[in-house]
Amino acid sequence: MTLTLTSSAFSHNEGIPSIYTCDGKNISPPLVWSGVPKEAKSLALIVDDPDAPGRTWVHWVLYNLLPESKGFPEGVRAQQLPAGTKEGLNDFRSTGYGGPCPPSGKHRYFHKLYALDTILPDLGVPAKAKLEKAMRGHILAETELVGSYARSS
Repeated sequence: MTLTLTSSAFSHNEGIPSIYTCDGKNISPPLVWSGVPKEAKSLALIVDDPDAPGRTWVHWVLYNLLPESKGFPEGVRAQQLPAGTKEGLNDFRSTGYGGPCPPSGKHRYFHKLYALDTILPDLGVPAKAKLEKAMRGHILAETELVGSYARSS
């Protein structure tokens, strides 16, 4: 089985509804995954925007999700995350989900899911780069769901 990540709110390479952005309720979209390798010990999720001016903007960082977890409901809160899940720091300087809020034009938002062969040590509240470094050499499978968003003029 291949690792897959989907959302009932938007399809791959399609628009993200405004409810999940700074123009709406700024809540996380529902996410569902399947095909987690049986050897996986944990999962990690990174959501980022490579179209942000000057650098990739990070919207959500999660790690040590249970490999038997199947996804999140819309607007998932920290206390609703699977037991043991750790949150990292987004570029809004907080934990949790920060929705799309592009300053201009249409941006792409990459929802990247990784199946890991280990449970990562407590990294504190890592930024994306620290999590990626810790994951190096431990990725069994990965997938991505890409959505786009442009603010109304």
